[in-house]
Amino acid sequence: MPSEASASEFVRHSMREIALIAFRDALALATVEAAFARHVRYENGALRICEDLYPLGSSERVSIVSIGKAAHSMLDALVSQIGENYGGIVVASVEPSHQHHNFRYFLGGHPTPTAESLRAGRAIRGYLEHQTQNSLVIYLLSGGGSAMVELPVSDDITTEDLAQTYQALVHSGAPIAQINAIRKHLSAIKGGRLAQAAYPAQQVSIMVSDVPERALDSLASGPTMPDSTTLSDCQSLLKKHGLLAQFPPAVRRLFESDALEETPKSDDPAFVRARWWPVLSNATAVKAAAEKMAASGFAVEIDNSCDDWDYARAADHLLSRLHEIRKSASRACLISGGEVTVKVSGKGGEGGRNQQFALYCAEHIVGENIAVLSAGTDGIDGNSHAAGAFVDGSTVQRAKDAGLNVSKALAAFDAYPLLNRLADAIVTGPTHNNVRDLRILLAY
Repeated sequence: MPSEASASEFVRHSMREIALIAFRDALALATVEAAFARHVRYENGALRICEDLYPLGSSERVSIVSIGKAAHSMLDALVSQIGENYGGIVVASVEPSHQHHNFRYFLGGHPTPTAESLRAGRAIRGYLEHQTQNSLVIYLLSGGGSAMVELPVSDDITTEDLAQTYQALVHSGAPIAQINAIRKHLSAIKGGRLAQAAYPAQQVSIMVSDVPERALDSLASGPTMPDSTTLSDCQSLLKKHGLLAQFPPAVRRLFESDALEETPKSDDPAFVRARWWPVLSNATAVKAAAEKMAASGFAVEIDNSCDDWDYARAADHLLSRLHEIRKSASRACLISGGEVTVKVSGKGGEGGRNQQFALYCAEHIVGENIAVLSAGTDGIDGNSHAAGAFVDGSTVQRAKDAGLNVSKALAAFDAYPLLNRLADAIVTGPTHNNVRDLRILLAY
């Protein structure tokens, strides 16, 4: 007869396997290929994108620009339909498994811009500046594009200045839409300025979104969309998060001297013949995970209300909600999509928002029959090799037994080494996609 300890270990591994299967199912169903099969179709020389129809043969020139973590998979999906007759520029943070003819490839930086990011920005802007009224530009946009493609508004801003600015923004704890509001106003290509460069061409953006649905113009910092944010918003955000003092002098001077120009808004002529179609988002992954957990015998609820909350506040809220569901179900599951924020103080260690969230949860479920999975659909959490983590009521004790300190790791924003040592880190490798994060909380 198995001991109580071995039975508990069996249950823990079972819950881990169930949660991981649900996460992997979500990744499999929320793919670029599936999204293009649903929303993009090429027949008789015409490309249908959602509700729009583009007769490619009627255009004097068709140009394709693919940017972001899903840049390669999006281009593959489009080329599989329209063929190899068109060209353009591709920018991702990983090397492609293969290259398409007539395309220039750049390896941009992430999560901070590199010299290659700036070369890509210059190349794309130059490529788009020679469009005509009869040209068509197709943009394939996905998360991570903000850092991968960059071009500062001032020649005085160096690559090192950009890296320092991006680091301060990422560590500020601000939601992504606020971070990208500042990035837009510092960039010659973000916040609708690529669309201005391509004017007077007809333009359409196909989007794999890693941003809140209410803030679609923050995807890759909105290079092709009217900007809903203003310089006044930026000044408020800089003050709220104490960011100016953390910026390098060249960047700080631009904001202090009011030297920045406003980004283009919806009345700009560049947007008269422009359209934007999100074909894949976090909702697809959330729905897939919920269906898998329901099929596994759990009472499932979805709660996305904590999107863009601080990780500790989000964890407290979701654990409280899970306890409520558990009162009426022996096997309860709470699914939560979107992203949480982490304000990093000091240098910070190795990890990301998902591992920070999961490890915080571990401290608050000690000894309970509760498990938490939190992971990014891009397969990359912060500066670590993991997508996220799986923790349960035994995590803190197992850490102690291994001579590790959970509280110390949390305070140092250094979750990955501890979670990896316990084999609680989830490693998928890059998924070449990004539809935000997924959290699965189980009570059993």
